[in-house]
Amino acid sequence: MNDVRRPIPYAMELPDRVPKERYFDPDFYALEAELLWPRVWQMACRLEEIPEAYDFAEYEFLDQSVVVVRTDDLGVRAFQNACRHRGVQFAKGRGTCARGFVCPFHGWCYAPDGTNTRVPQRRVFAEHNLQHGDLDLVPVRCEIWGGCAWINLDEGAPPVRDCLEPAATMLDEWKVESLRTEKWYACRLPVNWKLAVEAFVEMYHVVETHPQLVIPTRFGSREQAPFDPAAYVDADIQYLRAMSEGMDGMVHANDVRIAEGLRDVALPADRAAATALWNHTLNDAVVRWYRDRGADMPDLDELDARGLNLTFFECFPHYFVLPMYSSASSYRFRPLGPEETLMEIWSLARFPEGEEPVRPTPPEVWECDDPRWPPIPQQDFSNLPRQQKGLHAKGFEYMRLSSGLEAHISNLQRTVDGFLAGLPYERLLPALHAVNVYPFDRPVADLGF
Repeated sequence: MNDVRRPIPYAMELPDRVPKERYFDPDFYALEAELLWPRVWQMACRLEEIPEAYDFAEYEFLDQSVVVVRTDDLGVRAFQNACRHRGVQFAKGRGTCARGFVCPFHGWCYAPDGTNTRVPQRRVFAEHNLQHGDLDLVPVRCEIWGGCAWINLDEGAPPVRDCLEPAATMLDEWKVESLRTEKWYACRLPVNWKLAVEAFVEMYHVVETHPQLVIPTRFGSREQAPFDPAAYVDADIQYLRAMSEGMDGMVHANDVRIAEGLRDVALPADRAAATALWNHTLNDAVVRWYRDRGADMPDLDELDARGLNLTFFECFPHYFVLPMYSSASSYRFRPLGPEETLMEIWSLARFPEGEEPVRPTPPEVWECDDPRWPPIPQQDFSNLPRQQKGLHAKGFEYMRLSSGLEAHISNLQRTVDGFLAGLPYERLLPALHAVNVYPFDRPVADLGF
């Protein structure tokens, strides 16, 4: 086992202190570009972006561009987006390559499988520049999981499922591969990518940042009057409505309507018994509503019984799935610079077979203060630029993490350090498995390095 480690500037010396330079230092950012991003699986596109054979989608990260192609058997393959002649990108955006790719500069041609099919004026090139196979597009590892195509520049990386566990198995039970894009947003955030991620992996901020989600009647309090089942149901419906409107889809509007139709359900006077019966009643109603319409819908009560009915899963380092009832939100983060990030948000829903929406259109990129944002991301985005600027304060040295409420940030940051140290995958996999789980009540993990 390789125990040789590269030195890491601004390393996580203590698990509950994050040096501020990790969020803006250009050299630290360059290390991530060299040692982290080329070795991790990245969600390159949703499969409904390339639903037909020979559809393609371009995926960009840092200074790299990768083209994902749907094969004739509806599998996927991917290539580095550079013509083998002089490096010109042969594809942009999305489209079809049924007739192959043609470089727009000099007309070199490639089949959908990446094979070079034509070199114009071939006779003018020296023979050593025309070696068989050396003219084909450079392949990139590409695998399918969860309704998405994933790419990895490292040929030695374990398969995508291995790197996404245990989230992959849990989300399989949620049938995430059956979800389809209903809405798709994109935001340019003036913050480091890790800072953007960390805003969404702890609950400590909810009381102050999202007061509309703090509903005492729903959660109970020491000062509260005796438990009122009707008031509890009203409060839970209020919460579901706030999540639906605030996230524009994390709780689907259909689920809110189903819950409102159950408002008169008879519940016992005991809080625990009432909560259990209400959850079962709503779960059963949602499942029945979707299955009656022919949608592929998991059994929510069964997920509850198996401890899988969780609402947040990470696929390290940049993709998240947040399922609730019938639908889910998902996030993807991509660094644009040491202090700039592209964040995308999908609202994913279930549809009867054959009634899925048409292929989604990539969104306009909004600024973080755009008034069109739904309330919850708008509230989160209002904090982030202020935090990024605050990190530059001369008297601020490091973030102080709560081991009980912000442990996931520590686990994520220390996993980044494992990649920067150049550890082999057998050392990194346990760390990935520790970070790819529901984070909010997880302690600081022993990552093994």
